[in-house]
Amino acid sequence: MVENNSDVLLDMQDIHKEFDNKEVLKGVSISLHKGEVLVILGPSGCGKSTLLRCLNGLEKIQSGDIKFKDKSIVQKNTNWQEIREKIGMVFQNYELFPHMTVIENILLGPLKVQKRDKTEALTQAEELLDRVGLLDRKDSYPRQLSGGQKQRIAIVRALCMNPEVILFDEVTASLDPEVVREVLDVILGLAKNGMTMVIVTHEMGFAQSVADRVVFMDEGRICETSKPDEFFNNPRTERAQHFLNILQY
Repeated sequence: MVENNSDVLLDMQDIHKEFDNKEVLKGVSISLHKGEVLVILGPSGCGKSTLLRCLNGLEKIQSGDIKFKDKSIVQKNTNWQEIREKIGMVFQNYELFPHMTVIENILLGPLKVQKRDKTEALTQAEELLDRVGLLDRKDSYPRQLSGGQKQRIAIVRALCMNPEVILFDEVTASLDPEVVREVLDVILGLAKNGMTMVIVTHEMGFAQSVADRVVFMDEGRICETSKPDEFFNNPRTERAQHFLNILQY
């Protein structure tokens, strides 16, 4: 990955975010390059998920700026529906509509939001389902699927919108341990294919294998940013060392 200003997709500058007068993000600045996998680590409550929600327009920032392809997306006239087509997000709790089949869940955005041709969108959806090993479940309902299957469907749904960036927020946190691997393997496959991603995770081995850069956060701030091998083998800050020691990494 060649890093230069021309391939920056997301640029976060001095982001501040408050909830009930409590500052949750305290001046976060970082850039995401095309084709890069950025993994955000840190203790619970440090602001990781809030940062992702700000990038997707689900939370408003108090100050600072977020630029997508060198254009600010925190203006009053920002069309977030349009932005979310380019910056997709996969949540911890899947957010599939229970009354819709798998294929109906996946096609809802492409057909209703993007107004795409149904045949073209269906072909893409089926190809993606086949890639994650779930084509045979396209007519199933969410209640008929395991947690790991639901999460893979959620990833396919995001991919079917043809985003330029995908945000993953603790997508394995609510899964049984035996199905975590099947979801992580899908994300690893996306990384190998060059998808630009920001991943919040508590899976340390996965983080080391998938990340181009690791960002470690604590108490609303970025404490350090480094290559994965450097972070896991020789963290620079005492706080990161303590974090990894607790996890017995």
